[in-house]
Amino acid sequence: MGLTSNTVLALAIIAGVLLFAATVWWWPKLSGRSWRSVLGRIGLLLATQLALFSAVGLAANKSFLFYGSWADLLGRETAIGKVVDHGMSSDDIKVVDKQKLDVPGGAKPQVGGQILKVAITGQKSKITSPGYVWLPPEYFQPQHKDQNFPASIILTGYPGTAENLIKGLNYPMTAFKQAKAGKMKPMILVMLRPTIAPPRDTECVDIPGGPQTETFFAEDLPQAIQATFRVGKKPQNMGFIGNSTGGYCALKIAAHHPQTFGAAAGLSAYYEAADDPTTGDLFHGDAELKARANVLESIRAKKPTGTSFLVTSSESGEPNLADTKKFIKLVKSPDRVSSIILDSGGHNFNTWRREIPPMLVWMSDRIQA
Repeated sequence: MGLTSNTVLALAIIAGVLLFAATVWWWPKLSGRSWRSVLGRIGLLLATQLALFSAVGLAANKSFLFYGSWADLLGRETAIGKVVDHGMSSDDIKVVDKQKLDVPGGAKPQVGGQILKVAITGQKSKITSPGYVWLPPEYFQPQHKDQNFPASIILTGYPGTAENLIKGLNYPMTAFKQAKAGKMKPMILVMLRPTIAPPRDTECVDIPGGPQTETFFAEDLPQAIQATFRVGKKPQNMGFIGNSTGGYCALKIAAHHPQTFGAAAGLSAYYEAADDPTTGDLFHGDAELKARANVLESIRAKKPTGTSFLVTSSESGEPNLADTKKFIKLVKSPDRVSSIILDSGGHNFNTWRREIPPMLVWMSDRIQA
């Protein structure tokens, strides 16, 4: 009966339907002007609307995972995280907690891999951000103890939570199943949200006098990953993935830093930094900085180095289709570009869940240990 369970959602829907039927049935009998009739009509209307709003709210929360539990929803989840140092921790990445994957034998890391809850600190940007790291089963198996693994940074959209990538978009489970089926190589996944200065949307920009977000994701984070886990230091060892705002960040940062990232995938990415109350003044009148934050301008100016890009959109339902086609035309050899264009699909989790499995296979073909 958890907040995100199917049972709770089904009960809310059933309650809404039954209350609607009761309202229709009882309305003639409550048509009088007595105070009992008036209160009865008010009560039925309020109860029906409450049930309907609850069903809609539960469905939206289940899709976007704004709240993970009843305690979280009611503001009772206030316990401060305890930092527990483990063998994998470094000066830049502190392991806070460990989780298992819900698969048979998943309690053993060499069978089900492991999800680490971490706090990541950037040495250059001085930014600290929470996140999760998925280590595949092979990482813990004796026969691979001296082997490096490819790694991909994965960002949610804005505002987003890193938990969405685990519970909503199922990245670790999808990677586990794809690797087990032999469709992709085992890969380390480093999962964060792009909001490193909440509630501000920094659009992965180094803001003059503000958060140095691009520096954190493009320099600090890769260095922290390489210092903590068995990941190589060449572009072909690391990819960048994201959806929506995270997709914009992935494409832009890979275009700016080909010496760090060999491949990038933008799911439903947009191509120009947002400018609204959530972002504030990102560029402080600096036209060059604003142009640099434009993905189409960045890819047009990029010197081809062999970077691989994947972009996604839909013929119907996505607003980024025209710019996605422009991006595809702007990529110059030896850089490579691939795409997933669905017939129909909106800017939502369901669309991205349809794109993630083939995207991970694509990424696995583009980066290596």
